[in-house]
Amino acid sequence: MAITIQVQKESETESNLSLIKRFSRRLQGAGVLRQAKGRRYTERPLSAYKKKKQALKRLSRRDEIERLRKLGLWNEVRYKRS
Repeated sequence: MAITIQVQKESETESNLSLIKRFSRRLQGAGVLRQAKGRRYTERPLSAYKKKKQALKRLSRRDEIERLRKLGLWNEVRYKRS
């Protein structure tokens, strides 16, 4: 969805600063900045393939940790996150 906002000098004596202020007011009125800031941190949802891949990786990691615990090779303090 593209929104076009055009602002032209109303007279030759109008300063650039007032032109920029008028433009920014129209921008706020159209809600463009609010939408852009709202979309800033949204991420696309993962595909089903990537979800399955992550789940398999998580399960294999869990199985490997369990195997190392049974063998007594897993050091809890060494791998613990702070």
